[in-house]
Amino acid sequence: MDKNLMMPKRSRIDVKGSFANGPLQARPLVALLDGRDCSIEMPILKDVATVAFCDAQSTSEIHEKVLNEAVGALMWHTIILTKEDLEKFKALRIIVRIGSGTDNIDVKAAGELGIAVCNVPGYGVEEVADTTMCLILNLYRRTYWLANMVREGKKFTGPEQVREAAHGCARIRGDTLGLVGLGRIGSAVALRAKAFGFNVIFYDPYLPDGIDKSLGLTRVYTLQDLLFQSDCVSLHCTLNEHNHHLINEFTIKQMRPGAFLVNTARGGLVDDETLALALKQGRIRAAALDVHENEPYNGALKDAPNLICTPHAAFFSDASATELREMAATEIRRAIVGNIPEVLRNCVNKEYFMRTPPTAAAGGVAAAVYPEGALHHRAHSTTPHDGPHSTTNLGGSSSSALAPPPPAGANNSVAAAAAAVAAAAAAAAALLPSPVPPNAALPTVPHLSPQVGGLPLGIHLSAPDPNNHLSSSIKSEVKVESTETP
Repeated sequence: MDKNLMMPKRSRIDVKGSFANGPLQARPLVALLDGRDCSIEMPILKDVATVAFCDAQSTSEIHEKVLNEAVGALMWHTIILTKEDLEKFKALRIIVRIGSGTDNIDVKAAGELGIAVCNVPGYGVEEVADTTMCLILNLYRRTYWLANMVREGKKFTGPEQVREAAHGCARIRGDTLGLVGLGRIGSAVALRAKAFGFNVIFYDPYLPDGIDKSLGLTRVYTLQDLLFQSDCVSLHCTLNEHNHHLINEFTIKQMRPGAFLVNTARGGLVDDETLALALKQGRIRAAALDVHENEPYNGALKDAPNLICTPHAAFFSDASATELREMAATEIRRAIVGNIPEVLRNCVNKEYFMRTPPTAAAGGVAAAVYPEGALHHRAHSTTPHDGPHSTTNLGGSSSSALAPPPPAGANNSVAAAAAAVAAAAAAAAALLPSPVPPNAALPTVPHLSPQVGGLPLGIHLSAPDPNNHLSSSIKSEVKVESTETP
């Protein structure tokens, strides 16, 4: 039998880059993990990246192509990335949360893996503040319940029927609104609430002294004081391991009997079962929640009275939705064309990210495509699989590994030192390419073009053909948005 037939087939090398001796993927892959619409992101990213959408609810639904090659990820709040999930991504360098909260991402683990996590904190401040005031007004004036009574056909024939239906309505002026957290949204709510006649107090242990003076508010220094003094409590803090179920059986007992509760921040701040019981007992007069610990909402609060629930939509308006997605895509673009994390405006895990080794954390997304040292060493590589040559360190451990041991009795002698240096120099010279004869024709060696701002010059930046990046066998599972301008 022919020996050639018995030999295993050589694996096929699929070189997709512009250079046969360069990177395999010149254009990085960016994936929208838990959505389908990339129409706003595409005009911002199409000249520097290939954009795919996964429409997944967990990493088990994300195709292997994305797990292996995606260097950037965009995500909403409907998917969770734990440390185990993050470890599935082989090339990921940056995650941008399309929103402000990052409690669905293990930001510490991401940083330790060399993955920067960013959010978009500046979007939708006005929308969330307006929604908060809308919910507060509904609780005080019971507009939601009165409108439903009319819709259901209830007849109001006199003041007695109105008094019965509107029982629980309260006057706003002079009541105390307590804000837990005074960030961007909390401050916007405070300014709006003052216009309605609320006395506004707040609790935020992370703010410096004097903020209360600049906004004309009253500051309290313990959560217990805020709960005890407030007729209405509104939550505007992030969710972390320290404040999970901030509103629980103990803190509800510290609230004024008949107080209102509003949450447009994070669902995990409230213990649903305890709140449901407090509503049924009348200890809390009414509550309004735009966020829930488990979404879509379906839990203990389903049968609770005097409750308004909305579907995590406080952030939304046509203007804010466009602004949010543009800001998220722009952060991804900054990562691709610049250096991580210096160019990022809203990196939330920089403290963990900066602890990673320099080779893992430095550089932009382009550095994941063009590894460190590629610009200097890949031109000498003979196959696409060869790694860059190691740099010889004449004063380090590598030289001692290459140089022969000194002869016996030669310690501290000039001859021994000269021999060691000569041996190390000879070893270093062996790694360098052989000199080219003066009359010999120079071979054509593919090389990498220089970089400016993280992007290699000379790469064609027109919209790529998706067929060049994703094989037909996975197109049904990894969807690539068209890069044609609509």
